[in-house]
Amino acid sequence: MRKTGPTNIVLRKTIRELYKLSNQYKAPIWRAVAEELEKPRRQRRAVNISRINRYTKEGDIVVVPGKVLGAGTLDHPVTVAAAAFSKTAIEKIKAAGGKVLSILELARENPRGSNVKIIG
Repeated sequence: MRKTGPTNIVLRKTIRELYKLSNQYKAPIWRAVAEELEKPRRQRRAVNISRINRYTKEGDIVVVPGKVLGAGTLDHPVTVAAAAFSKTAIEKIKAAGGKVLSILELARENPRGSNVKIIG
């Protein structure tokens, strides 16, 4: 069988753009995120809010190459970029004063990938 990759058009565009930014700005973080997003859906990461709360401090920028789920609480503002979010996760991040972005938005905002953590 041939490897086909994700069939979601938005996700394919995101992966292509991340590879371009990685090569253009010599930022290996975007290549690592793109490689994680190319995995089958059942192998992608699913991260709860409690884990983001545990491994970050106020003002951190986090990338989740998968889905952010709403279990747990967030007690400080954090910028979170992910491929997908649950409704409760978005509500809890915004309630804590944080920011919710897509991975592509964050990559365009910070093409060098400085001060970005991958959690998963």
